[in-house]
Amino acid sequence: MTITRNLWEPFVGVLLPLGLIASFGPVAIAQQPVQPLPKVGGCPLGYHASGSYCVPSKSSNTRGALEKTGGSCPLGFYSSGSYCVSSPSNNRETIQKQGSSCPLGWYSSGSYCVKSR
Repeated sequence: MTITRNLWEPFVGVLLPLGLIASFGPVAIAQQPVQPLPKVGGCPLGYHASGSYCVPSKSSNTRGALEKTGGSCPLGFYSSGSYCVSSPSNNRETIQKQGSSCPLGWYSSGSYCVKSR
């Protein structure tokens, strides 16, 4: 009987506690992108005016935002002037709904489409 071993097996015991073994698949949590927005009135919390745009502050706690459509924000967002800002616990990306339905992999939340997990 032949016993085979992988060459990397002796290293697993050393690397695993150090967190040095790479994940075998992508683990991505979609969040609202932190990016410049067209300026509509005052800028949302965490952003400042730069010409015709609201640009994210350099602060590490600036949250993603999108322009408010209708009178309310989607689930997981709060209102900040003419914008909806992602709450700290929100980990879903949201886009403004075009027409009456959302793309595949997204669900409707008022005037918005929210990315499914």
